[in-house]
Amino acid sequence: MLNQDLKLNSKIFSEDAEKETNRKGFGEGLVLAAENNKNIVGLTADLTRSTSMDLFVDKYPERFVQVGVAEQNLITVAAGMAEMGKIPFVSSYAIFSPGRNWEQIRNVICHNNLSVKIIASHGGLSVGKDGASHQALEDLSLMRCLPHMTVLSPCDVFEAKKATIEAAKIDGPVYLRLSRDKTPQITTEETLFEIGKAQMFFNPPMIAQAGIISTGPIIYKALQVAQKFAERGISVKVLNISSLRPLDFESIINLAKEAGAIITVEDHQIVGGLGSSVSEVLAQNYPTPIEFVGVHDQFGQSGDPEELYNYYHMNISHIEAAVEKVLGRKK
Repeated sequence: MLNQDLKLNSKIFSEDAEKETNRKGFGEGLVLAAENNKNIVGLTADLTRSTSMDLFVDKYPERFVQVGVAEQNLITVAAGMAEMGKIPFVSSYAIFSPGRNWEQIRNVICHNNLSVKIIASHGGLSVGKDGASHQALEDLSLMRCLPHMTVLSPCDVFEAKKATIEAAKIDGPVYLRLSRDKTPQITTEETLFEIGKAQMFFNPPMIAQAGIISTGPIIYKALQVAQKFAERGISVKVLNISSLRPLDFESIINLAKEAGAIITVEDHQIVGGLGSSVSEVLAQNYPTPIEFVGVHDQFGQSGDPEELYNYYHMNISHIEAAVEKVLGRKK
């Protein structure tokens, strides 16, 4: 039972549901943001097309800098431009940025609270056959611990577009995590987006018997699970967290109080990612039983994304089993 108050895509569960990369949403959002702010500039480290920065380059070539394969330099150049009043959007793969240049992000950008927007594509196991060396499974942990950093993880192309536009308005650093493959369009152009606010995507009218909290495109699997339980008369609500920092404490606590048990679902290590974020909130405010669906202390490997989700126990059947487990505890 999709929450139609949010104007979500009514075709989400149909076989012909539209798909698109959220990278494209970033590219489109950056062009729109740049139309309204001439201080916005783009930089990348030899990954212009792969990160959809090419949409910006085609429109504003004079506002773009290609630094080449030098991610640490990418950050320091952007920092210098930010000191001069520009708003740099820097794009690369998450395994390189923040994977390779975390020290520069910490010491040059965050320490000085500069308005550099770090766009990281190819996050999670969705990178697939590129293998362990390119599957960033630790980036959210790296970035959400940094002072001043806003951390965003959009679920689809439309959220990515809106997150990019909103990131341009923030006076300070922002991290925006994107995936590689085309994923279902869960939201629409009309769905509201606000940094720091979670949204209940699946909201049955009955009191929740379990609550799923998810972030990024993998939330689509969580929605499918909730739909399966709804067909059995079991109320499972799904909360979308597109903003890991600032985090919507109130929505997390309210769902925990209603459901009495939480399952977190993320395409990331459970250590330091969404699962840890939710645990921190509940441990301090409303201790609640939690099951974690994500990568458990392992590196990735080469394979089709769906094969990898199965191998790492992150697919629909595994989310369903986690829900069944918390439901069993409550009996």
